Amino acid sequence: MNVHHLELFYYVAKHGGVSAAARHMPYGIQQPAISAQVLQLEDSLGVTLFQRRPFELTREGRRLFECVEPFFAKLPDLALELRGGTDNRLRIATPELVQRDYLPVLFSRMRKRVKGFHFTLSAGRMDQVAAQLRTGEIDVGMATLMGRVPEGLRSRTMLSLQMVIVVPEKSRFRTQADVFDRDRVAEPLISLPSPEPMCRLFQDELRRKKVDWFTSLEVSSLDLVDRYVASGFGLGLSLRLPGATPGKGVRNIPLDFPEVEFAALWVGRLTPLAEIFLEEAAEVVAESV
Repeated sequence: MNVHHLELFYYVAKHGGVSAAARHMPYGIQQPAISAQVLQLEDSLGVTLFQRRPFELTREGRRLFECVEPFFAKLPDLALELRGGTDNRLRIATPELVQRDYLPVLFSRMRKRVKGFHFTLSAGRMDQVAAQLRTGEIDVGMATLMGRVPEGLRSRTMLSLQMVIVVPEKSRFRTQADVFDRDRVAEPLISLPSPEPMCRLFQDELRRKKVDWFTSLEVSSLDLVDRYVASGFGLGLSLRLPGATPGKGVRNIPLDFPEVEFAALWVGRLTPLAEIFLEEAAEVVAESV
């Protein structure tokens, strides 16, 4: 039997399915790859190890899991023991923009401060980060907040960000009043997906001002907001980021709307390593302001 196939089967059996196993693997592997390799294990044994829908281990699957579970379950503790009792690995999820502009500097600082520091990194918006924290897939998440912290999570605000309207460089709009002194804004609105806290705060404030302006184009990053505005597809909703300048061909109009909180999130108590990570993150943010 292929040991790697056995490891994949262990995670499938432990977490109750292939998709759940993909979320909990300690390294990156996609769901189709897990399915294919577990099928190879079944073919080599000549038995079915679990029913797919609904998930349930077969008799042969339960017997195999009983055999492999003690070994694979003890590997994390063994790794910790071999490292001298110190786990220097941190699992992190953040929006793509943070990964590009802030994390390379932050990770360099962590490697200087913590010997043997290593990490896993995934991209995600607020709802995705919260879900990964609740299932124990990550140790620390970073995301924008809207009001209350999601249930079951703890947070620490890293900075507050001002919302801006992104307009073409040669646009006739110069101030907030130029954009909103109408019952309805005719230009298409380009923004991140509507569940994002920034977008929800923006719409709440528009309702208070009795202005109708709903998103026409949803894009996946603030970089794309700038690009679509520069290409003439409408006006954009974005954030004024410390140390950043507007994209080529666009200008930012500051808004007096409520600021968006950007926070670190976690469940339970922070580990000493996570605490160091947040200390260094605060330093990086302070230096960029």
